Amino acid sequence: MNSPNPFPEPEFLKDFLDEKADLYNHTDFIENDPIQIPHRFSLKQDIEIAGFLTATISWGTRKSIINDAEKILSWMGNSPYDFVLNFQEKDMDLFHHHSVHRTFNKEDLNEFIRNLSRLYKENESLENLFLVKEDETNFYHSLHRFRAEFFKENQIHRSTKHVSSTYKNSAAKRLIMFLRWMVRKDRKGVDFGIWKNIDQKNLSIPLDVHTGNISRKLNLIQRKQNDWKTVEEMDLVLRKFDDKDPAKYDFALFGLGIDKEF
Repeated sequence: MNSPNPFPEPEFLKDFLDEKADLYNHTDFIENDPIQIPHRFSLKQDIEIAGFLTATISWGTRKSIINDAEKILSWMGNSPYDFVLNFQEKDMDLFHHHSVHRTFNKEDLNEFIRNLSRLYKENESLENLFLVKEDETNFYHSLHRFRAEFFKENQIHRSTKHVSSTYKNSAAKRLIMFLRWMVRKDRKGVDFGIWKNIDQKNLSIPLDVHTGNISRKLNLIQRKQNDWKTVEEMDLVLRKFDDKDPAKYDFALFGLGIDKEF
């Protein structure tokens, strides 16, 4: 006896993904996801910094990401914006862990805080560094501009490997996820939508091994690599499904991976 085909027919794919996105885009999602870390704050800059640092270390198990993000925030007195603005090199001596999260170490964290301190003394919000220009439809150039500005004072520091380069064809999964958190706005309460000068229509899906594999099974993408070209390939399909909020389908693909439906 043949088992039922788990894949929706192409004409039903949009409805299928809409249903899954709606199911997982719910406040219950927050409890076990790294997005819970910035959700502990109400000040815009606290949310940005907690979100950026958490997204930076978002590889591996969700539990380990959350634990290590908590370690960073505890060192910052759970007041990241105040800590960043007033950061001094001697403060790093109070961080007693060499390994922050896997290959992201104390030296990397020090450079990240140093760079954030400089940027926040020049900008009220990190949003200014991710703006999309009028002739751009995604964050390919925006992420390059941010990376160049972030490492402006030390472009050869070992921590540069922790901010992906779209100009080297990286899918930039962690930065794209951070952007979804900051930019997407709906009434579900998961994403923050605190960046008002960036249109969520330009967002993409954070592409990694799991979302890539599921997307191929669903025939959303054909390319085998999980790179920026594949991000753009997926954009073409998902923006046909919802040209105003394509990143909502991240919830659908993530949920399908968690439930192992495919």
